[in-house]
Amino acid sequence: MSNRLFQSVIHQMKDAVGRMIGVLDESGTVVSCTELSKVGDVINVGLSDAFSVNSSVVINGYTYRAFGSPMQPEFTVFVEGNDALADKYASILAISLSSIKQYYDEKYDRGNFIKNVLLDNILPGDIYLKSRELHFNNDSMRVVFLVRLTGSTEISMFDVIQSLFPDKNKDFVININETDVAIVKDISAAIDAKDLEKLARSIVDALGSDMSGHAVIGIGTSVKGIKDLARSFKEAQIALEVGKVFDTEKVIVSYENLGIARLIYQLPSTLCEMFLKEVFKRGSIDSLDHETLFTIQKFFENNLNVSETSRKLFVHRNTLVYRLEKIRKLTGLDLREFDDAIVFKVALMVKKYLDSSPIKY
Repeated sequence: MSNRLFQSVIHQMKDAVGRMIGVLDESGTVVSCTELSKVGDVINVGLSDAFSVNSSVVINGYTYRAFGSPMQPEFTVFVEGNDALADKYASILAISLSSIKQYYDEKYDRGNFIKNVLLDNILPGDIYLKSRELHFNNDSMRVVFLVRLTGSTEISMFDVIQSLFPDKNKDFVININETDVAIVKDISAAIDAKDLEKLARSIVDALGSDMSGHAVIGIGTSVKGIKDLARSFKEAQIALEVGKVFDTEKVIVSYENLGIARLIYQLPSTLCEMFLKEVFKRGSIDSLDHETLFTIQKFFENNLNVSETSRKLFVHRNTLVYRLEKIRKLTGLDLREFDDAIVFKVALMVKKYLDSSPIKY
């Protein structure tokens, strides 16, 4: 669509300039020109090496000036001639076409549309119409990754991630804010959670080698079509927030694997406080020291197996039994009993949740 806009401007400028003018894309292909027969021709002038948005270049009797992104110009305008007037024409055209492209991108760009969908900035009834206008495949499966960077860095996280997903027709990298970048990935129906986590791991590894900050990734569930992308995005946000509370050591958190943590995160704090008071009516959870809490954690990790836990803790079996009995007397819960262990485990998670004061979405 932008090529047609360029052609319209070039055509209108034809009589005013009185010279052949045109536009090249990144590959050196003529996409717009006052001489229509040249559209589609390839001009091999080494665009990536010689051109920038800050100055003009004269090659073989033509003046060239790039425009678009300062980091990686997407188009180059050319004007017949190598004199000062040709340079001035090239500068004016580059500024004009760059402004037109920016306006077009903001209004019609696919990435901007996807961002509006993710952030619920578009009415549900308009999503289907706009997706048809932009030729989106509504039968495709997609998933949202939310990458969050903690710590400052001089390198743009967006640029690094963008380089990992070069197919802009299928995958979209969206800058949400200064710390968050969303990736909308087109996936096959056969892909599973492990494959998604492997992809997330490759992103973390790529960022780790290029950036000084610490990156974490939340993964939403796979959705079909465009409309449900907002849900997958919110799930990725929740995964990051819940992971920050319950899985602080993980750098990749999948919404599908949150388990009971997801349920606790959605409970009102007043209900959680009531639950803790009921569970620990015979004693306070705050009275449990660090050693006791560590023992409880290991006991849960070893599936309530006394012998295995004592071996892992390097203590005598009777010592562990004594500690568990102490916990029973203090709290009224015998962790050797499955039902009591479940209640205690949930209570610990609820306490952790209340202490974290997580952000709600």
